[in-house]
Amino acid sequence: MANYTVLVVDDEKEIRDAIEIYLKNEGVKVLKAQDGVEALEMLHENEVHLILLDVMMPRLDGISATHRIREEKNIPIIILSAKSEDTDKILGLQVGADDYVTKPFNPMELVARVKSQLRRYVTLGTFEGIKKVIDLNGLTIDKELKEVTVQGDPVKLTPIEYKIVELLMTNAGRVFSINDIYERVWKEPGYNAENTVAVHIRKIREKIEIDPKNPRYLKVVWGIGYKMEK
Repeated sequence: MANYTVLVVDDEKEIRDAIEIYLKNEGVKVLKAQDGVEALEMLHENEVHLILLDVMMPRLDGISATHRIREEKNIPIIILSAKSEDTDKILGLQVGADDYVTKPFNPMELVARVKSQLRRYVTLGTFEGIKKVIDLNGLTIDKELKEVTVQGDPVKLTPIEYKIVELLMTNAGRVFSINDIYERVWKEPGYNAENTVAVHIRKIREKIEIDPKNPRYLKVVWGIGYKMEK
């Protein structure tokens, strides 16, 4: 299971840490969140291939979090819960979970369930971790070939321009502040980055938009930042 990232969401630190140990022994990278709100934030900031999600949590419970995640992502979700009632299991599956494990669980069984879900999604070709081509109404990026096209015509981007486009297209619909873009692309603190980012955005628009002054793809959200339209 190397090269996979699993997000473990549970309000009990001991459970998060225990699951991390078992998964790391299988070569899995583990991210941890203590509630549904933190989990959603981490999903927006990281490439995650599977989620282990507790039901009973503060702020945003596992059922509600599953419903929110399913609005955007199709990655496997395994519900964890101390409850063994069928109603809890059925509700989790109805809102979009792929599997259900009752606490206390056998660590080897949990690892086996994780492996099974990862294999299933890779085999079915719906696994987002292997999604290398993204198309947004004619604007296409091939992350393996590092190519961007508009209506089939190749676009010549500089390495920095490509990284900005890749960031925004991979997270289509999400608004990134100027500082966020600078820190993620340049890998430096985004102090006084406004002019630098704005110049690159303008150049990207000139290359991908039919009418750069009325952009179809790369939109500004005034006072917040930029996003790529879904």
